Amino acid sequence: MLNKKSVDDINVKGKRVLVRCDFNVPLQDGKITDENRLVAALPTIKKLINDGGKVILCSHLGKPKGEPKPELSLAPVAVRLSELLGQEVKFAADNEVVGPNAKAAVEAMQDGEVILLENTRYRKEETKNEDEFSKDLASLADVFVNDAFGTAHRAHCSNVGVTKYVDTAVVGYLMQKEIDFLGNAVNNPERPFVAILGGSKVSSKISVINNLLDKVDTLIIGGGMAYTFAKCQGHEIGTSLVENDYLDYAKEMIEKAKNKGVNLLLPIDTVVAKEFSNDAAFRVVEGDMEADEMGLDIGPKTRELFANALADAKTVVWNGPMGVFEMSNFANGTIAVAKALADIDATTIIGGGDSAAAVNILGFGDKMTHISTGGGASLEFLEGKELPGVVAANDK
Repeated sequence: MLNKKSVDDINVKGKRVLVRCDFNVPLQDGKITDENRLVAALPTIKKLINDGGKVILCSHLGKPKGEPKPELSLAPVAVRLSELLGQEVKFAADNEVVGPNAKAAVEAMQDGEVILLENTRYRKEETKNEDEFSKDLASLADVFVNDAFGTAHRAHCSNVGVTKYVDTAVVGYLMQKEIDFLGNAVNNPERPFVAILGGSKVSSKISVINNLLDKVDTLIIGGGMAYTFAKCQGHEIGTSLVENDYLDYAKEMIEKAKNKGVNLLLPIDTVVAKEFSNDAAFRVVEGDMEADEMGLDIGPKTRELFANALADAKTVVWNGPMGVFEMSNFANGTIAVAKALADIDATTIIGGGDSAAAVNILGFGDKMTHISTGGGASLEFLEGKELPGVVAANDK
């Protein structure tokens, strides 16, 4: 799955190039509040412009569920992209995405020009990967470039269906980087290889834990999912998050780690409070909690334990925070892990979603080797699944 043709393997001069980007950016009153995804797309777009391609960009934004919603239009993205690229990005305002405006704009394009199509999810076929919309998109293009890792785990018209109707389908620089880092980390890591899993639910990370136990030297578990592990070992966890259906599974994983000789680290102390609030009085507990207490972060001894386990790591993958990092009193565990990663000499890969947000908010972003642009996609990568959006590109 990993040896795919990229934009460096093709000649796009004079050709119409449809590029699937991830412009699913947060908007407030029509203004983009975080433009990381736009900036991340620039290297691929600039490469195609410089090579003389006619660059046609497409993306989804939010969940319009197959009907035009003006507040989810990509028009503001065209404006900001024009500024970032230093050249006009024409916006094709068609509610059917590939409509008269798009067709006329593509028809009139000169080499090196850029247009942006309307939100691909305005079409109900998009998320069902139905042929009609795939054919419409392909009719605009000679070449297809997928640079949207954030949706690579979904088979939609604009990243998978369209590839059936174009001869050349390759990945962009952003996709290539994700494949290189996540793929190599999981399949061919420099050791010791440590994975850190946090976040609230064991259920969403079952296959990840299972797959990683076959590959890592150390697996660190924190966040809400740690309480299911604590309970299966007989600890009192009060009103903490727990998934009772997964207690046996947690036990099995502890056994599997033993049998595989994997160092499985669970919290040894916890910051607890009686209510889910930053203003709540909190204390540190080792062992059992009171019946009316809930765990909201890993404690100081655990922070030290985890940091020590990371000290000599050579490859680290981190997915999910260690506590309720949005609340300053319960962000210390997540901060400690981010600091530990910032200080070591290793390939450090942050798997999208909340962990990426945490690392960026806490100011450690530039200290990490790679921060994934896709939460769900990077999780499925770590599960060892094939991602439809990657598979659909031509092999080298």
